Amino acid sequence: MTIAQQLSTHFRQLYFGGNWTSVNLKNTMCDIDYKMATTKIADCNTIAALFYHINYYITEVLKVFKGAPLTAHDKFSYLVPAIENEEDWTKMLEQAWTNAEEFASHVERIPETKLGDAFTDEKYGSFYRNIAGIIEHSHYHMGQIVMLKKMLNSNQSKT
Repeated sequence: MTIAQQLSTHFRQLYFGGNWTSVNLKNTMCDIDYKMATTKIADCNTIAALFYHINYYITEVLKVFKGAPLTAHDKFSYLVPAIENEEDWTKMLEQAWTNAEEFASHVERIPETKLGDAFTDEKYGSFYRNIAGIIEHSHYHMGQIVMLKKMLNSNQSKT
């Protein structure tokens, strides 16, 4: 298996299961409804905002994989669209699953020789660094989502 295929597998496992942490985004999100996703706890981001944030960068890097310039900016990464009902939430989730699979498909096809190349600009590091970074970033925020979910479920059981 090539390094690109290993990265792709690792990314898919983060989203769809099979990684050694036994935690993945699809299973984590499966029983979160739009009300839970948009419930604010203290000054923490909502689950919806964190999930959007994770997928914002995946969407932006996908554009680069397709030949577009890198236009991602941190200031846009938490601008979650309004989620006013279950349909809005389901649409966001479904789009994320689609984007994740497309991202993984692009990663597995990257030639080994390109993994060390600059990702759009030297200042952003290599393709490898950016793909590994997206995986790390997503795991980090998935952990936050898991903790918020536990807190929200705990609050619901007390009422």
